[in-house]
Amino acid sequence: MQSGGSPQHLLLTLLGDYWYGQRAPLPSAALVALLGEFGITEISARATLSRLARRGLLELSREGRRTSYALSGRAAQVLEDGLRHIVAFGAAQEPWPGWWTVAVFSVPEEQRDLRHALRTRLSWLGFASLFDGVWVCPHDRVAEITAVLSELAIDSATVLRAELVDGSPLGGHPINAWNLDALRDGYVALIDEYSAVRLRMSEGRIGTAEALVARTALMDAWRRFSSLDPDLPATLLPRPWPRARAKALFTELYDGLALLAEQRVKQVVGRYDEDAAALVRGHGSDYAG
Repeated sequence: MQSGGSPQHLLLTLLGDYWYGQRAPLPSAALVALLGEFGITEISARATLSRLARRGLLELSREGRRTSYALSGRAAQVLEDGLRHIVAFGAAQEPWPGWWTVAVFSVPEEQRDLRHALRTRLSWLGFASLFDGVWVCPHDRVAEITAVLSELAIDSATVLRAELVDGSPLGGHPINAWNLDALRDGYVALIDEYSAVRLRMSEGRIGTAEALVARTALMDAWRRFSSLDPDLPATLLPRPWPRARAKALFTELYDGLALLAEQRVKQVVGRYDEDAAALVRGHGSDYAG
């Protein structure tokens, strides 16, 4: 059974975790074998390599009958930015000043592609929809969203920095743009699932292959939270809130399984290229400084 998300997403996660900062090529057979660790068939794995190359994220090279792929400059930058964002998510917060960034816009229904593009960019910046055409974020994103509106040539919009007035109707509170019940349940589910992994790790009962799969699944799960929760200020959240516990568990496992998972990647890559295997490096949650 295939683990995690799409094969393309999975391979980029693996390269970000164990090939970070490397621009040397890896044999295609080694990449296929790595995906095989997650139940992905050879046919699907080779199709994944071709698709990533067409997207400009992998660069194809050939030497005789040997095919290899390297990260493109674009992919290396995307992985660096993404990894930095993911491992920083959930860290201790500065006191929240109480200000919201509010984006108000009107895009005609017939311009569906433009509406979708704008909503996708808003979500990436940490906004959520409070009402139709009104999106909010509890952090200062004025410069970023103004740039997005300009890039997409949307002129029927405005961006505000706002403070909630005391006595505002409860239903209109900006925090209601997020489904806090679902978010809490997600954090609790992650804690429940990976607490068992932490116990097995502490007892030395996790091998290299399992470490690789578990660590990659954990990274994928934590990445989703960084998209769903823009580090919502603690003062706006019900108590107790499980994000800090989930963050501590993620960090402990991500760092604690790094060496075992790295060894597994070295084993797999080493079957095809020992020199490339020597370059494999796992990193912990503090890699970005």
